[in-house]
Amino acid sequence: MTEKNSNTLAFHLAEVKAGKRRFENCFQSVARMILDDANCIEKVVVNGKSTYDFKVFRVGQKHVIGMFDEINSFVSFVKDAAEGGSSSEMAFVLVGEPGNGKTFFVDTMCSLYRQFVAQEGNRRYTFNFRHIDRLENYGKIRMIQSQTFEDPMILAMNLSPARQENVAWLSGAMGFSDGDLEKHYASYRPLGACSDYILNDIRNATGGDIEKMLDFIEVVPVPLSESLGTITGKYSAKDKITSSAVDLLGEESIQRLLHLSDPNNPYRFDLRRGALARVAGGGIHFSDEIFKNKKDLVQVYLGVIQNRNIEMDGFRWPIDTLIIATSNNSEFNRFLAEKEEAPIVDRCRVCYVAHNTNYRMQKYLTDYAIGSEVKTTLTREQLHQDPNLNYAASLAVVMSRLPRSEKLTSIEMMKLAAGEVAGEKSIKALAEVIDILNHEPDITKRFGQKGLGQRALGRSLQLLIETSETNEGRCMFAEDIFKAIEKVILDYVSDAGERTKYFDDLKTARGLYRERIMTEMFNAYMDEPHAVKKDVMNYVNMIIGIDAENLGPDRMWKYRDPQTGQLKALKIDERYIQSVEERLGLKTKEQRESFRTSIRKIYGQKISIDATYDFMDNVELVKAVTDVRLKSDIVGAGSLIGALANRTNEENQKLYDRMTNTMLEKLGYCRTCAQKTIEYFCTKVDEN
Repeated sequence: MTEKNSNTLAFHLAEVKAGKRRFENCFQSVARMILDDANCIEKVVVNGKSTYDFKVFRVGQKHVIGMFDEINSFVSFVKDAAEGGSSSEMAFVLVGEPGNGKTFFVDTMCSLYRQFVAQEGNRRYTFNFRHIDRLENYGKIRMIQSQTFEDPMILAMNLSPARQENVAWLSGAMGFSDGDLEKHYASYRPLGACSDYILNDIRNATGGDIEKMLDFIEVVPVPLSESLGTITGKYSAKDKITSSAVDLLGEESIQRLLHLSDPNNPYRFDLRRGALARVAGGGIHFSDEIFKNKKDLVQVYLGVIQNRNIEMDGFRWPIDTLIIATSNNSEFNRFLAEKEEAPIVDRCRVCYVAHNTNYRMQKYLTDYAIGSEVKTTLTREQLHQDPNLNYAASLAVVMSRLPRSEKLTSIEMMKLAAGEVAGEKSIKALAEVIDILNHEPDITKRFGQKGLGQRALGRSLQLLIETSETNEGRCMFAEDIFKAIEKVILDYVSDAGERTKYFDDLKTARGLYRERIMTEMFNAYMDEPHAVKKDVMNYVNMIIGIDAENLGPDRMWKYRDPQTGQLKALKIDERYIQSVEERLGLKTKEQRESFRTSIRKIYGQKISIDATYDFMDNVELVKAVTDVRLKSDIVGAGSLIGALANRTNEENQKLYDRMTNTMLEKLGYCRTCAQKTIEYFCTKVDEN
């Protein structure tokens, strides 16, 4: 097939019939993009409830983190619309606090869709009317493209005013079966006003001969330019003076009127001047802060969402568009208060977006905030990042997002939300708390709806980097992030009650950071990056092997390590087990047995799913093991603090130098953060 023939309507229809090109609406395309590969759909448990994770959103260097419930709602919405449900006449609106990832999610969605549509077999096509200068009334206009990027299949269904004639031509000349036609006609819609008007002029000029009419039609791919706003386009709310319906719908073009001799020709309207027409051919329209728009623009959206038409002066152009919008809580609540605007909300599928409450996942979001480029000081020297910086920052912001509850402490809630162990508290307790909170009529009181967002975290990191301490020491020291977040809370949080809560949360986060530093210092003291982890696993393996039948008089127990698959021997040290359990406050035999049973149970559950599970999320156990080892090795953490703080004798100086060396070479510290971390360890600050 020559290039000349490949842009004909007949060639396009033959490709659709052969399955090489597709005729589908935007909802079907987006649903296919997300759901086509069953391997990219995974069942996960989030906050005690089973849900799905769609891997299409997790690809790329900067992808969507978390948002499981929100993504599930969106996928369900699109799937329902693709199957002809009521969602096809609605817009999907993400409502939530600023800085919780609403716009990022939509931008990622649009980027993925553009990549998907760029693939062969997923391309979208439209048509041009050529040789227009052969017709009367069009002046020097030679070519006119469908203003709303209509699908060539829609044109084929409207070639003749009578449906029967079009069906006869498609089945006779083009060879479509009755089943194919029935399927395609289920997605039938009329041509837009200008395409219909021009086609009628062509029909009159050719005497209704379809073969002659086809000479005026050329099939071309829809341009995929992001900057032109085709396929995916964004309209951001403007102020009341500069915004106009023209920005969405288009307006009458003086330039076209100079060519068109018939003043009633709907082609006099330039629809591409508006944002909607550019995405009308199976695209995604993103309305940022939709409820900030003035009333008449919101009324325009009401008509577009409900009827999926662009209407001007009585002319109509049907559009095939997925409409996604965002709004912050305050604007949305203000809009709801104006009762007369209820119809627009009725036409929206509102999805309340929560902040990320999983501190482990926050690690990736904090990495986004820190940035992927190498950081430098003001004098262009390389800026080191404290290995505990991400942990400290993630803890601080996630803590602020967790609500108060009588059933769970903030630390228990944080651990359970990250899928970790929280003593005797089960994941069901968290699910119950979330369920109770999500019945609150005030959205901001629901789980994860309030807190320090990604922008607040970004500002904190900016404040950290601009300080003289950071620049002089050439290191972003982890403890300093707490001071920066404190300043952000004072400067940007206006509500006194929220400020008080955030400062309390910051205090809790500091306590957890302190525990982390204790572990790090023990690892440095032992000259081993994973010293604590090994000792914790030794305790776990000892309480599993203590009752083993093959335990000899030498108390040696052989077992197969599930992480490496190798056979290992371990000496059961009952004094060590007892010391750890004393540190945990387990006084009686019953308490010890109960604790051991819970550890064995956790081990059995976790190891079957994750062979690398190491109990390092059990802060109480880690702290107890650290304290016991410090006590047995150098008579307590106090003595280590004393030795590091008082380096007047040679032995203490050697210990300090050795630990600093381990921190530099094995634990990822630089000289600045190593010294500052040791100083922090030697103080009593943030001790729980």
